[in-house]
Formats: sequence, structure tokens, C-alpha cells
Amino acid sequence: MRYFVDISFNGKNYHGWQIQPDALSIQEVLERTFSTFFRAEIKVAGAGRTDTGVHASQMVAHFDMNTEIEDMNEVIFRLNSFLPKDIAILDIYPVIDEAHARFDAIEREYQYGILFDKDPFRVDVAYQIHQMPDIEIMNQAAQLLLGHQDFQCFSRSNTDVKTYYCDVKEASWEYEDYFLIFTIAADRFLRNMVRAIVGTLLDVGHGKITIEEFQEIIKSKDRTKAGASAPAHGLFLTRVEYPETIYK
Repeated sequence: MRYFVDISFNGKNYHGWQIQPDALSIQEVLERTFSTFFRAEIKVAGAGRTDTGVHASQMVAHFDMNTEIEDMNEVIFRLNSFLPKDIAILDIYPVIDEAHARFDAIEREYQYGILFDKDPFRVDVAYQIHQMPDIEIMNQAAQLLLGHQDFQCFSRSNTDVKTYYCDVKEASWEYEDYFLIFTIAADRFLRNMVRAIVGTLLDVGHGKITIEEFQEIIKSKDRTKAGASAPAHGLFLTRVEYPETIYK
């Protein structure tokens, strides 16, 4: 039987989602914990790869079991007692056998948080800057991201993707309680894409480039023309959506 699992984690102590040699990852911790708990080798496949230091309030993954999980609440409680404090299981639910956490996702949402004052409670989960950018002009520039287009200019170089096209559904900034949040949703994201977009939009907000130049950067498909990537610790994967047809 195949199950989806909703996970949240603080990525500070991990080298991203994907298993890699000589570095601790979220996937490695989950597979080790699940295998120990279920007394069988369990492989976990995620909805995507988060970079080192990136967080998630909702990551989705799938795993297979030979037997049915009967008391789901008890299993979730016990798994959480096995896991470290910075990783939590939110839910586990059955899906059809063909369902895939990565390939069946139809939309993903990220949020990026920015602080302007020193805050010891948010220091690990938000990027602190000292000058307030022009939020209105950043929102105008963000609207240029909407729709299906090539985002190679915001992608990490030498990736193995077949296409740089993404369909961005939402991109906006909101300021509330001394906290600036950028929300972006799309069918898919390229590696480093959100952080590169945030860094470039901050350049717009600080007057380093114009909205017209931002549009030319998108058209250029050249990563060297875009701004520096914002730090990883301000980024959260916040939502992954699937078609109703995968659920049992």
C-alpha cells in the first residue's frame, strides 16, 4: 500500500531534503526512522528537493508498506517520538498505488520571510535587512512573473532539467507586524529559483534595477544578469497540492 505523509521541519541542521554522502538530510532521517519503527526497509520519496537550510511547514512524501496501517493517530504519535525535535509528522493517509509525491503535484507554494529589526525568535527562519524596500514597486515587478514562461535566469547553473518553463500562479509581497513575506505559487520550481527571484526583487525594491530591467532579465535567460540569491534560512515550502483522483 502507498501512503502520503505530510511533514514539517526546520532545515537549519540539515543539508536539504535529498540523501547525499557525508551530510545529514531530512530524507535520510525519515528513512532511518521509518525503517526502525516499521521493522522493514522504507524508502521515502519527496515532493521536491529543498536546499541546505530551507524549511517546510508542509512537505509531502510517499512511502510503501506491505501491510495496512490500522491506528494512524498512534503511528503518527509514535513516529514523532522517534524523530528529532526539528522534524514533525503532521499526517499520514492512503493514496492509490500509482500516486507519486513529486510527479503528481499540481501546485507548490513557497514563502520567504524578511525582518527589519533584530528578533532572537526569528533569527533562524527569516532574513534580516536594515533598509525597507519599496513594496509597491516590488509587487509591480512580481506581476511580471505570472504565467507560463522560461525562468532560466533564476535557475542554478548546470541542472539536469529538461525545461526551464514554469507556470507561476501567484507572486506577491505583504508587510504585516514588522515582517515582510513574499508568497509565490507555481506548478513547479527550478533549483534556487525562489531565492534568486527574492534577491532580484529586493534589487528592484532598493532601486538598484528598474521594473523594465527586471523584465529584460527574465527575457535574457541568463543567471548572471539576475541578482544574488537571498539566504536559504528565510525560505519555507508552505503548500503542495494534488488532484483529488490520487486519494483513497
